[in-house]
Amino acid sequence: MPRYNAPFEIHVHGQITLRPEVAFEQLQDALKPLWKYAGARSLADAAESSYEDEPGIKFEAGDHLLQICWTVAGDDDFRQVLDEVCMNLNDLAATGAAVEVTFYDAEFDDEDEETEAESRDDFMMLFVGPDPASIMQVQRDLLVQDVVNMMERHFDGAELGGVVAEIDKLFGQRFDDLVNSMQLGKPPRGSGGGHGGAHGGGRKPRHLH
Repeated sequence: MPRYNAPFEIHVHGQITLRPEVAFEQLQDALKPLWKYAGARSLADAAESSYEDEPGIKFEAGDHLLQICWTVAGDDDFRQVLDEVCMNLNDLAATGAAVEVTFYDAEFDDEDEETEAESRDDFMMLFVGPDPASIMQVQRDLLVQDVVNMMERHFDGAELGGVVAEIDKLFGQRFDDLVNSMQLGKPPRGSGGGHGGAHGGGRKPRHLH
């Protein structure tokens, strides 16, 4: 059932390329924890976001894409839902993909100057993919982008090849460790690990399209 007076507005944002044979019924089953949490009876019933200017949850069958720009009211228990959904999407994804999740404190008011309370906003980056290599590739690309963007404030982009090479070495070693430990039978279950966090301070702007 819908969650009234929920402590958070939770925004989920990502684009996942699905295997060509994936049908809507499979996707609906994979996302069942998501739409059940929203109090809906089906994926179609939950596809619209809480905000009209967000596209919601869309399955673009012709392009084999799952597009998510969707907000739901909820609590910290939504994190468990995300773990289940990521496990399910691992089995449907054609390539690695990142999913951004932002928890907005529903009671925090940026314009209220009389309160000293900090917002409980939080931010997570989750990863899905058909295998560990594809997930690591997405993690690597995001890290390179973050590091290069930061360092280009002080160095020319052409000077950063060595930095990128060192990042590649780190991920190469991590992948080799996975191979050697014989953990390649199944993709990583769940989120694949968080990526950064944001507590208090300035609020992360909502994704709009």
